[in-house]
Amino acid sequence: MTTKYTEDHEWITVDGDTATVGITHHAQDALGDVVFVDLPEVGKTFAQKDVAGVVESVKAAADVYMPISGEVTEVNEALRADPSLANSDPLGAGWFFKVKLSDASQLDALLDETAYTAFSANA
Repeated sequence: MTTKYTEDHEWITVDGDTATVGITHHAQDALGDVVFVDLPEVGKTFAQKDVAGVVESVKAAADVYMPISGEVTEVNEALRADPSLANSDPLGAGWFFKVKLSDASQLDALLDETAYTAFSANA
């Protein structure tokens, strides 16, 4: 499995032609306590960088962008029921949705962990 990151602070882990998407530690830290998530509809198709959801905290609301083009195949109902999972386990149980990739070459433009760490240190 490969994990990549966006400059909008989403992470994407790819396993075959399916990817899991969530927000990074940096994003959840900047937002503060997450109180609500708006997840996309299963079956909906998004282009890369489309707004696919919203995360709201006690401090702010932020869009969640689609890291790659594809169709949403699953959403994290546990996160909808307990949005604090985005804070307590953003790279695990706090995932947002899964997507079937439509253009895997788009992954090449995303950041690897080293590049994202350097980017987020200056964000």
